[in-house]
Amino acid sequence: MKQVFSLDVAGRKLSVEVGQFAQLANGAVMVRYGDTAILSTATMAKQPREGIDFFPLSVDYEERLYSVGKIPGGFIRREGKPTEKAILTARVIDRQIRPRFPKDFRNDVAVVNTVLSVDQDNSPEFASIIGTSVALSISDIPFNGPIAGVILGLVDGKVVINPNTEQRAKSDMYVTLSADKEKIIMIEAGANQVPEDVMLEAIKAGHEEIKRIIEFIEGIVKEVGKPKITYDPCVVPEDIWNTVYEMAYDDMKAAIMNDDKTTRDQNVEAVCNAVQEKLAETFPEQKQQIADALYKLQKKIVRSLILDEGRRVDGRSLMEIRPLHAEVGLLPRTHGSALFQRGQTQVLTNVTLGPLGDVQMLDGVDLEESKRYMHHYNFPAFSVGEARPSRGPGRREIGHGALAERALEPVIPSEEEFPYAIRLVSEVLMSNGSTSQGSVCASTLALMDAGVPLKAPVAGISCGLVVDEENPDRFITFMDIQGIEDFFGDMDFKVAGTKKGITAIQVDIKVDGLNYDIIRQAFEITRKGRIQILDECMLPVISEPRKHLSPYAPKIFKTKIEVDKIREVIGPGGRIINKIIAETGVKIDIEDDGTVYVATTDEEAGKKAITMIEGIAGNVEPGQVYNGHVTRLMQFGAFVEFLPGKEGLVHISKLDTKRVKKVEDVVNVGDEIKVKVIEIDKQGRINLSRKDVLLEEAATNNANNKGDRK
Repeated sequence: MKQVFSLDVAGRKLSVEVGQFAQLANGAVMVRYGDTAILSTATMAKQPREGIDFFPLSVDYEERLYSVGKIPGGFIRREGKPTEKAILTARVIDRQIRPRFPKDFRNDVAVVNTVLSVDQDNSPEFASIIGTSVALSISDIPFNGPIAGVILGLVDGKVVINPNTEQRAKSDMYVTLSADKEKIIMIEAGANQVPEDVMLEAIKAGHEEIKRIIEFIEGIVKEVGKPKITYDPCVVPEDIWNTVYEMAYDDMKAAIMNDDKTTRDQNVEAVCNAVQEKLAETFPEQKQQIADALYKLQKKIVRSLILDEGRRVDGRSLMEIRPLHAEVGLLPRTHGSALFQRGQTQVLTNVTLGPLGDVQMLDGVDLEESKRYMHHYNFPAFSVGEARPSRGPGRREIGHGALAERALEPVIPSEEEFPYAIRLVSEVLMSNGSTSQGSVCASTLALMDAGVPLKAPVAGISCGLVVDEENPDRFITFMDIQGIEDFFGDMDFKVAGTKKGITAIQVDIKVDGLNYDIIRQAFEITRKGRIQILDECMLPVISEPRKHLSPYAPKIFKTKIEVDKIREVIGPGGRIINKIIAETGVKIDIEDDGTVYVATTDEEAGKKAITMIEGIAGNVEPGQVYNGHVTRLMQFGAFVEFLPGKEGLVHISKLDTKRVKKVEDVVNVGDEIKVKVIEIDKQGRINLSRKDVLLEEAATNNANNKGDRK
């Protein structure tokens, strides 16, 4: 039986339909927001897989191009692998719901949001967040909900909930925020150097709207919700835990206290192997429970060091950044390169500049059709000391690349200021915590090394958190988390920005939520951290973008022609423009408004191409001089192509300064000669003269010679 529930959100109707669609899923809803429609489903396996020691949650966001009236491109004409936007949206939803499942739950859970219809003014991302929460909350899956989320914009200094297309175009930030009634669960943000206090107030405003949506979802659950299942919890038996704790606590603590990741990992492995060997006879069938107890012991030690002793495993204080190092210009043939290292996190970023024709074309459900600035992130196995083959970028790599891209996008110069397509590739060479923010720092340096006129340098760093499990009001935040602190801690709060303000945020948590005090502290810690990185490490290496581009980067020449002349420059079947390209070796991009970009590493070739284009698109006038080549010989003269597609006649009397008996005595087909336009008749025929050019050159030479004798 279909039931429909409705609520007004940001002046638009949000409706949730239950009972009609996908009835075999554990929970399913159709969410409509304006003309946007999302089918959200949540399905759970009946039993956990044998031997599994983690919670297997999968979240998918599946875009259907029929939702915006498009037929997919390519040969097969159907949707293929998810777009980058779909992957990023799935990751955002995953990070919201994952902390809300019991830590000892092991059944597979699959959440799928299918995009069925898209109204660009009403975000399908928002509808999917709501749909996911409702589908899980009304199901029998053990989910600690409901939660809700909104999109935040900042237009003319005012916070806007779920901004429409026009508002998004003017907004200084795009923030995806989710929360329960008490705490913030997830923040994903891109911002135009927004100050921390403004961002915090926006989060508070968004939280108020979220509380109202949660009350709406609670009403739905009360009407149609199923009882949650009971399951067998995966817990460490008390006798095994006590035995492992007494046997290994001191050795494990000594093993963990090391500032070198490789040595620490080896020491911990040795302790774990020794414990397993000693307990093999006492607990012969419980090897996995012993491993779980050892994991729990490591976690307890790392957290206790921070929370109770104010110490960290590598000996740093809570607000101390690991040793910093940076270099630029490492690779001679790339257009810009930089290395950034923070402790044992090391990232090499390279910049490639290309003509605007190299922009990435997008085939998704959004209005954006191309992307001029691209940032890619690679995380090879050797960066963590593992031996496994590369199988291309996964969701994590795509997400981290997008985060770094978002962090730098507000400071990238406009197309008018810098008419280049820009691609950055961050290669993670060592990983021990917060490689995404290392990528932000390395990328800023590489862009300045490439001569890209950034509006301001950007740096990034993360803030960690440990909450007392027995007293949740007691917590400690700390700067620059490393891998083990990310693994066993409660939060990875990544913030990138300039000295002026925030450009990107990404928050991962393992607790049930963050209060405003934690968020405020995280903002202050990361602000101080990024300023310290800029002042002590990055700016001393390169303080501003280089004045000149790499000699291997293409030079961009720009001109503008009348729109109705574009056809003449291109020519029938592209014959004219291809002729210019073949003759000069340049790359040419023509915009719909008549703006023409010519890209080449050869400055003379670029100038020549611009002259040719302007000549074709402009009006040929008497007195102009061109280099041309002879195309045909007649008894009365020679025809010369002086611009692609434009010919004129050099009469036999105008071929030379002396009398010419036969045209072949002076020129042959294919010869290059310099000619002057002397007349354009009423029929548009162009008469040229080589003689006039020779006389003018002779007069100039005579004048120069007289000057030399004086």
